[in-house]
Amino acid sequence: IIILYHSIAMAVVAIETYMITGLLAMRAFYRRAVRLLMTAGYWLAAVFGLAFAYWGHNWAFHGLYIAGLTLVFLAGVLLTIALWPWDRAYYQPDPAHARTRGGLDLERLAFFTTAATTVISAAFGAVPGSYFGNGFTAFLAEDIIRLPQKTTMEYSIIGHLHIMLALIAVMLMLIIGRWLDFRGILQKIAMPLIILGTLVLNLGVWGVVTPLEPIAHMVIYVGATPAMLGALMLVIYGWDHLIREGIAGLPRATLGQKIGALLRDPLRFGPLWQMVFMNLTVSGVGILYAVRLDEIFRMWPAREERIELTGHWHVLAAIVATIILLYYGDMIGLSGKLRRWYGWSIILLSDLAFPAVTVLETKRLFISEAAQQPLVTAATLVVDFGLGMLLVVLAMVMAWRLVDLFRSKGRWAEEAAQEISTEVAR
Repeated sequence: IIILYHSIAMAVVAIETYMITGLLAMRAFYRRAVRLLMTAGYWLAAVFGLAFAYWGHNWAFHGLYIAGLTLVFLAGVLLTIALWPWDRAYYQPDPAHARTRGGLDLERLAFFTTAATTVISAAFGAVPGSYFGNGFTAFLAEDIIRLPQKTTMEYSIIGHLHIMLALIAVMLMLIIGRWLDFRGILQKIAMPLIILGTLVLNLGVWGVVTPLEPIAHMVIYVGATPAMLGALMLVIYGWDHLIREGIAGLPRATLGQKIGALLRDPLRFGPLWQMVFMNLTVSGVGILYAVRLDEIFRMWPAREERIELTGHWHVLAAIVATIILLYYGDMIGLSGKLRRWYGWSIILLSDLAFPAVTVLETKRLFISEAAQQPLVTAATLVVDFGLGMLLVVLAMVMAWRLVDLFRSKGRWAEEAAQEISTEVAR
């Protein structure tokens, strides 16, 4: 399961990397090198990692899996170099965007900060991994959460798995902001908050292996707050832009018309809505557990806390995946009814499944173990239906893309002659 998680994570990191290299200006060498290394790396990691994990523990496969992770890491280093924001060629001339008085592009600085800390945090987990078989054994974080004493390497792995998912989410937020042309006063407020939040969040996670471990969680909360406020600025900007665009030409739009304008394009509305929805199913639950951990949740059987931890992690990862899928639908040019069906299917099916997971996580607050089975059965069926149908939608899109690959004048043919994403030179 650990290698499965890493294989999926490498694919997601690769997807975000392709998006970044398409959306931000950088030298052609770095764009090609990053894409080449990332593609080779994530394929090696996924194919041979899964082969090692599920089809016999052939250690040659494990070596190739590690080689793939190494290539992905190298791609991350090159991407960080490519995003260097102090190169005057990439200074921001437009005063409508966040920048310093000297012209330093704060949005690019946010991308750079996130990329750099991602590389460092990857190494944070790689160090214990390098001792695998030599004093270090694999474990699941939820299995040791209640142990009073943990080793430095165990703390390192726990910190690594938390920060990597958080950084994937932060980077995706920046990508969505770039896609939606985030600008104006809200962007000028958001970018410093995101940069500050990302740095403090990382310092808190890295601190778990130091004597500062007792206060590390407090530092993490302090870092998460400005980053989430930055996301709120993006949501406000995006929804306001969608409404203004939709009611343009109407002398006095009604509330219903404004709501219709907001909801008319699920592929642009959806990513921002999922960021809001995340606070209900992930952040809110996590904060509740953190605040009342000793008073309530540590009084429950360990199994209940394990369910919460597992659900918390998976819902956040799945929300990230749905946002990527919504953006991907726009990238491949979905339009008309197909665009609406695709977008609303992802939003509604995922938002059906995720609250059911939240019910499973928190059920002990409102129902006894003796009476829980009907609720657990119903919630599990809802989760299975929502996520199962979501995978069906994804499979249909992938089948269409595969068929389109062999068409002489399909989308693949168009994309071969141009960037998948429009490079915006600001």
